[in-house]
Amino acid sequence: MDTVDLARLQFALTAGAHFMFVALTLGLATLVAVVQTRATLSRSPLHLRMTRFWGQLYIINYAMGIVTGLVMEFQLGLSWSGLTEFAGNVFGSSLAIETLVAFFVESTFLGLWIFGWDKLNRWAHLALIWGVTATAYASAFWILIANGFLQNPLGHRTENGVLRIADFGAMVANPAALIAFFHVAGGALVTGGFFMAGVSAWHLRRRTAEQDFFRKSLRVGIVVALPATLFTATFGGIGFQTLQPAKSAAFAGNAERLAQAQAEMVARHGPGDYLPPVGLVQAAGITMMTVFAVLLFLAALSFLLMLFRPVVRGFRPWHWLLTALIPLPFVAMLAGWVFREMGRQPWAVYGLLKTSDAMSPVSHAQISLSLTGFAAVFAVLIVTNYWLLARAARRGPEAVTLGERPVRPPVLAY
Repeated sequence: MDTVDLARLQFALTAGAHFMFVALTLGLATLVAVVQTRATLSRSPLHLRMTRFWGQLYIINYAMGIVTGLVMEFQLGLSWSGLTEFAGNVFGSSLAIETLVAFFVESTFLGLWIFGWDKLNRWAHLALIWGVTATAYASAFWILIANGFLQNPLGHRTENGVLRIADFGAMVANPAALIAFFHVAGGALVTGGFFMAGVSAWHLRRRTAEQDFFRKSLRVGIVVALPATLFTATFGGIGFQTLQPAKSAAFAGNAERLAQAQAEMVARHGPGDYLPPVGLVQAAGITMMTVFAVLLFLAALSFLLMLFRPVVRGFRPWHWLLTALIPLPFVAMLAGWVFREMGRQPWAVYGLLKTSDAMSPVSHAQISLSLTGFAAVFAVLIVTNYWLLARAARRGPEAVTLGERPVRPPVLAY
């Protein structure tokens, strides 16, 4: 592989790994907020315990996701200085807003929510988790505004060989960004819903003591997952209308349209190969659509099965299936991300900056070394996150420490 391919592989590994954390974080934050709303309105002790259990899993994933995000941003500056020098003044504005939202507003709300148990009014505490959820989606929104600009650059002007913001509103209203945001938000709810249902099914299959706890949790997961899958598929279909001509032709495998897209790019930008990797685009797109079709069918089937209490309580094959489904939404999300990103190649900023020109001036040996280092770091982070989530999920609600009142030592009288 040449230097550019190694740099692209490095970014794919780091951004793809971080994307998995983001998907589960968005989905779980929403589910925790919904469960806490029910607990606050009904004063149900069971739903309060559900909030603490699923909230603790959310916090674990959120914390590890922050670490992966920081590492990803570090390698972005390390390997892609050409991109930031040429277009950083434009898409960097939305990244700056995202940083303010995620690292200041969202983290403040989350910290108050974590340490505010039994210290804040229950309505104020509920408002905090909805604040966390809203800012999490705001963070994803601004990330996709930046990505949407790379996919379909709008609202800019060229000044002294670099891009400047000419119309911030046009950049924010970019269809390539807005449709992708709703598609990703729906996919995150699918991920969170199947995660909650799968963990709950694992406990029900093992006949753990908390049967009522996990029956209700399983229902919440399925009730969210089914409409979220339909929502995601709808915006995914709408998103096909915003595809670049070459990406659309590559996915369709239409040789005539591919030749036409290549000829248009040559006429506009001079000689060169302007077509994306057709096989990879098709494989990623087909994988995404196939997995979502499977998830939609199984979510609908699960919705019917959960209406029967004996099935929820004791149908072990279904429990096993729901547990096995936990990784599938991640597969679909990653396949969709590969489809979106590989389809715009060979451009870093579509039609304006080639990927080969977006790289930092690094050698093959340097990028090979950094790729090895980043791959090792992300492997450790992913394994650690899986281990922490699996351990906390297996232990169940009795081992939850979130919101636990500290035991005060007895006062000794002398």
